[in-house]
Amino acid sequence: MTDKPVLLPDDSHPIAISPTGHRVVVTLGERMVADTTSALTLQEAGYPAVQYVPLRDVDAAVLVRSDRTTYCPYKGDASYYDLVVDGDTHAGAVWEYAAPYDAVAEIAGHVAFYPEVVDVRGYPGASA
Repeated sequence: MTDKPVLLPDDSHPIAISPTGHRVVVTLGERMVADTTSALTLQEAGYPAVQYVPLRDVDAAVLVRSDRTTYCPYKGDASYYDLVVDGDTHAGAVWEYAAPYDAVAEIAGHVAFYPEVVDVRGYPGASA
């Protein structure tokens, strides 16, 4: 068994999680794959903000569990889903931290999407 480093967010690597506060829709081509008013915005260090969508608000018909896993010392072990739409498979396009570290516990039960695969749009006029 390997020991994985566990790091806490701090001033040199901040992580902030907050309710997005408006509707978020995720599409792949013409297909809507998620629609929620309960998204969370995760802002980590200098990276672009990521929308974490409750898994319950994602169309389960387009998700296929993948064997892919990765590790983040700030968030924990990530597992992945392939996104299958209209017969096309987008390998590892969706990820989740099923048991995230305490510092980011709010993202449990949520998934995120690679923006180069899907279109993630926010609708600020639609309140949560």
